[in-house]
Amino acid sequence: MTANVEREIVRVADVDLDGTKPLHRALQRIKGIGANFAVMIERVFFEETGLDPSTPLGNIPEEKIELLEDIIKNPVKHGIPAWAVNTPKDLETGEDKHYVGVDLEVKEREILRREADLGSYRGLRRMWGLKVRGQRTKSKGRKNKISPRIRKKR
Repeated sequence: MTANVEREIVRVADVDLDGTKPLHRALQRIKGIGANFAVMIERVFFEETGLDPSTPLGNIPEEKIELLEDIIKNPVKHGIPAWAVNTPKDLETGEDKHYVGVDLEVKEREILRREADLGSYRGLRRMWGLKVRGQRTKSKGRKNKISPRIRKKR
């Protein structure tokens, strides 16, 4: 670990992140941000701020953290391509949005409920906890499932 880090823990997007790690590694702890998207955010952030890309997250000033949160909430506005966000052409607003954290969980539940209400094949299978994309289910996919036929002996 680096010895000259100002803050060990930095709060970004309602998640406590390790301040000793580089920005793209720390951002991957936020639900909804994967490796590729974290690298895109990092590039945009360091282009806009002019900071050294090798700076650990804990050494980034607090006013720059606010800019980082804005990039996470509005990535398309800051130059990240629309194909990289997790909700391109949102059904309600028509905008390209990227949901993270609790907002992502709420959006997933909303999509699941809408698909099940429509009675679509995909929505019903997701509601029942079955596979959706055509995989076989006779012998695979039993991990972490509690079926009425398969019971543990107590």
